[in-house]
Amino acid sequence: MRSGSDQGIEAVKPGSRGRQFVSDQQRPARDASTRPGTNGAFFGLSGDESRTIARGLACGVSLISAITVVNILTILHDSPKEGILPPVIWETSSALVTFAIFTLPALVALWTHRTAPSWRRAAPVHLVTALLYSVLHVAGFLALRQLAYALWIHEPYDYGPLRTEFPYELRKDLLSYGLAFTVFWLFGRPGPSGAPTAPSPPALFDIRDGSRLVRAPIDAILAVRSAGNYAEFLLDDGRRPLMRSSLSALEAQLVAYGLVRTHRSWLVNVARVTGLRPEGSGDHTVELGAVEAPVSRRFPEALVRLRA
Repeated sequence: MRSGSDQGIEAVKPGSRGRQFVSDQQRPARDASTRPGTNGAFFGLSGDESRTIARGLACGVSLISAITVVNILTILHDSPKEGILPPVIWETSSALVTFAIFTLPALVALWTHRTAPSWRRAAPVHLVTALLYSVLHVAGFLALRQLAYALWIHEPYDYGPLRTEFPYELRKDLLSYGLAFTVFWLFGRPGPSGAPTAPSPPALFDIRDGSRLVRAPIDAILAVRSAGNYAEFLLDDGRRPLMRSSLSALEAQLVAYGLVRTHRSWLVNVARVTGLRPEGSGDHTVELGAVEAPVSRRFPEALVRLRA
């Protein structure tokens, strides 16, 4: 990691009432970069989140595998004339697709832990995801069964009319989604507050500044501001690395670490706030040491966080 002088000199301009904001002048375009993520993360997941999903998937795979074997044995007992191959195809195809779509309830559980949404906000997310879960499940196992029948039984697979069969599958899939979400949510809960824990290292965020990697502690990030197709990170040591990313994409990554959207062009680290003052008409200015950022009245939730 290079010294702060390698990042360029911060340009500032005086604002009204003695304020100073980081200059809105855009820098020259940098090289395209990879997507942001926390240090040691996989697709933007922290180490704890990755382990949570891995444990949930292992639990789900074990449970579905056991249910699949029981279902096959039950069909063979109740309908021995079917033979062994059709029940194996039916149940195995359903299990394989279920393994693949387990990522949906896992991501919703992760989102729930990160954002702690109200039930009004969470309900439509669950509804849409559960319907998608069921559609993918039915479409997936139908495709696998048609292929398996063509390869091994040499006749088309007859699923029956979707208008009657899909509602039956939907009821089962809603239960399956609910159970899977619950498993991932339980695995993602923090441990008991009274349990002794080893001090954890500070969370780090990888900023791709052109071809360079700037690995910054989260608590060193004062704010992030939009700069066209880029986002500028304002660090407490004066560096201003510039990363090719939308502010919305960074907000999704950083909201779990205490950064909030205060303006359409600004994210602010709540932990680094040193002052807050009204500017009239419901707008405010948040002070982060030597840096100041606007707080728009269109973001009332941010103002509540900053005042807490």
